[in-house]
Amino acid sequence: MKTDEELQRDVQNAIKWEPQLHAAEIGVTAKNGIVTLMGTVDAYFKKIEAESAAKNVDGVKAVVEEIDVRYSSNTKSDNDIANDVLKALIDCWSVPNENLKVKVEDGWITLEGHVTWNYQKEAANNAIAYLPGVKGVTNRIKIKSEIQNEIEKKDVERALKNNWTLRSQDILVRVDGTKVTLTGVVSSLYQKDLAEKTAWKTPGIWSVDNQLVVEHKYTPIV
Repeated sequence: MKTDEELQRDVQNAIKWEPQLHAAEIGVTAKNGIVTLMGTVDAYFKKIEAESAAKNVDGVKAVVEEIDVRYSSNTKSDNDIANDVLKALIDCWSVPNENLKVKVEDGWITLEGHVTWNYQKEAANNAIAYLPGVKGVTNRIKIKSEIQNEIEKKDVERALKNNWTLRSQDILVRVDGTKVTLTGVVSSLYQKDLAEKTAWKTPGIWSVDNQLVVEHKYTPIV
């Protein structure tokens, strides 16, 4: 088990090796597997990359993100940002933009509406992350699958099993209509996110309740 000091150092090193991040911009603290990121960056995508780098470090159970986005010379109005967002969503072929609504307030974007697949929801986020002037994104897009049949538990389990980087035998699946709940243990925060993304690939899912616990030393479920 890593000490707090070791975990802090590993996260700092992970951030340092991200080519578009300046380690001096971001402070890191660690306590009992919980990592807090602090500081100020000049672009929203840097905030995302710092969080992603921290999640990928072995030993991180949770990330508290307190990074501010401040543009040194941003002249874009909310109206300009809104136009840029709408264009970015239209240009992204995997996003059904006709079902989405956008709100911009002081550089913070809120996405609402519905899509058929979770990857479309994620694509909407990715399409606007690099836009100048964006300070943050709240993604309230809902999943409304065109498939009305109830999800088969075995289909979700098969998807998890087919991902060789996951210990699928330690993940329990519960299905209730169009909702999937994941319980059990995984070895990292990255694995927890990966299990959820993998489950989302099953046709018919409207929501995933990810209750997986990150434990770096655990007894596998038999």
